This record gives sequence, structure tokens and C-alpha cells, in this order.
Amino acid sequence: MDIKSKLGSLKLIALILVILLPFFGLSACNRHIEQAGEAEQLNFIFPKGKRGSSETFAGAAYNYPLVMDRELTTMVGNVYFEPGARSNWHTHPAGQILIITDGKGYHQIEGEPLQELKKGDIAVCPPNKKHWHGASPEMGMQQLYIVPNTEKGVVNWMEAVTDVQYGN
Repeated sequence: MDIKSKLGSLKLIALILVILLPFFGLSACNRHIEQAGEAEQLNFIFPKGKRGSSETFAGAAYNYPLVMDRELTTMVGNVYFEPGARSNWHTHPAGQILIITDGKGYHQIEGEPLQELKKGDIAVCPPNKKHWHGASPEMGMQQLYIVPNTEKGVVNWMEAVTDVQYGN
């Protein structure tokens, strides 16, 4: 093969590389972004619901009521907390049960250590015990809540959870 043929072949290879390399680069980049997005996406069982008040939640939390039964005196709903979102401190006169259906978050009863929550975990909030719950900073969390004996009352909202309390 003469020099002109070799140069022609090298130019052709260089041209092909110039054309194809960006596709390989973008493809790898897109895969990384998609994988990161998948890790942060949650499996929504119920609709997102209505955004909670900034007076009772830090960040975005969405409530979707499921059962409000006067005969059973029980309330059940789904809350989706975006990453970093959390409730204020609060109590429930008859207590509350949380069932984590996806994501990662926290729950804390006043005076007790912070409890990490993940899909499949259950947290029990005793009657009139001050507590809070919400998502982790990096991942949202979904929870079903059960409030029994609603004739005693549903919730008493209190002060916001500070960043220091949330970070512990």
C-alpha cells in the first residue's frame, strides 16, 4: 500500500472516530444520568396528592387521603416527601402507625435517637408523643399513615424541626 492510500485510510478512520466518539460519550453520559434518576425515582402506589402547608412541613410533602371512616374512627392516607422534606414536630391523641412503601427517610420521637426508615419499615408513634418524620436529603420517601380513634382528635402541630435536629 502506498503513502496516499495509507493517508486516505487514516483520514477515513479519523473521520469515523470524530463522528462516532461523541455518540459513545453521550450514550455513556445518558446512561449515567438515567441510572442516577432511576435511583431517585420512587414507585408511586397512589396519586401524589395535595401539597402540605409550609406551616406544618419543611420542603414539599404531599398528602393523599385514602380512608376517613367515622364508624371505624380511623384515618388512612399516603404521604410523599420529596428529598429533604419533613413534618414539623407533632402529636396524635390516639397515636399513629407509619408503613414505609418506598424510598428512605427518618422518624424521631422526642428524646429518642433518630430512626432511619426504608421500604417495608413500620414506625409506631405512641399517643401524645411528640415526633416528626420525613425523607432523607438524597431520596424521597412514601408512607402510609394510620390514625386510629379519630374521635380523640387527629393531630396537634408544633414547631418546625431544625436543620440540626434533622441532621442528627
